[in-house]
Amino acid sequence: MLKKQEKRHRKHKRVRAKIFGTAKRPRFCAFRSANHIYAQLINDENGKTLFSVSDLNLPSKKTSEKNKKDLKGKMLRAYEIGRLIAKKATENKIKEVVFDRGGYKYHGRVKALAEGAREGGLKF
Repeated sequence: MLKKQEKRHRKHKRVRAKIFGTAKRPRFCAFRSANHIYAQLINDENGKTLFSVSDLNLPSKKTSEKNKKDLKGKMLRAYEIGRLIAKKATENKIKEVVFDRGGYKYHGRVKALAEGAREGGLKF
């Protein structure tokens, strides 16, 4: 019997076999733990992480009024992380990325992260 984490690693290996980040279109990698969410932009040609953000280093608790009533807690933090990484990407003239969901289902916090990045200006 496979553990939940082992199943996720197998799914992630299958996803990673199909996607590849370049300098013009880096890989937008999502990782979620029980309490936090992390996002990175990675150039797989060089094997370098361009930059990363997590909810540990959110600048402040301010949120847009539109989404305050829709999202709460971890979902809201994931959405804000998506917007923050999109802001950093546009500052570095990156408009398109390849989304790597990390073996997680496209649901919940991973979906909120992606939606925040899309609203911030990134194209998947």
